[in-house]
Amino acid sequence: MSQTPAPRRVRSTDSWNETIGSARAVAAGDRVLVAGTLPFVDGVLQGEGDPYEQTLVAFRSALEALKPFGLGPESVVRTRIHLTHLRDVDAVGRAHQELFGEVRPAATLLVVSGFADPRALVQVEIEAFDATAGAAAAPPGGEPA
Repeated sequence: MSQTPAPRRVRSTDSWNETIGSARAVAAGDRVLVAGTLPFVDGVLQGEGDPYEQTLVAFRSALEALKPFGLGPESVVRTRIHLTHLRDVDAVGRAHQELFGEVRPAATLLVVSGFADPRALVQVEIEAFDATAGAAAAPPGGEPA
């Protein structure tokens, strides 16, 4: 009988993740979940006032969290975008199309009242599929090789 491997976690250098006790990304089975990502680089907000730029920065940062698992944009199966203003939907959608237009993940867009830093207009999350994660698992009705 095969054992389910323990989830693998990538820790963040972000003090917020340490403060609340969360991981930057977690691989569980064949899924890799990346925590909510704001448009900050080294603690500095990028694209202040520009939802398009903030979306690109946030998604690129979230995609960086997939690299320790050997994954990239082509592995993304779901995205979630949280916005503070409905007026920004087109700009955010354009950024999403630019990054994921060929991949076409399932996408959810939510309008929220705000984030911990009120200058942030966008927060994103991604979920990726790791096709290699099941390679060591037992085939149906059998044991691992």
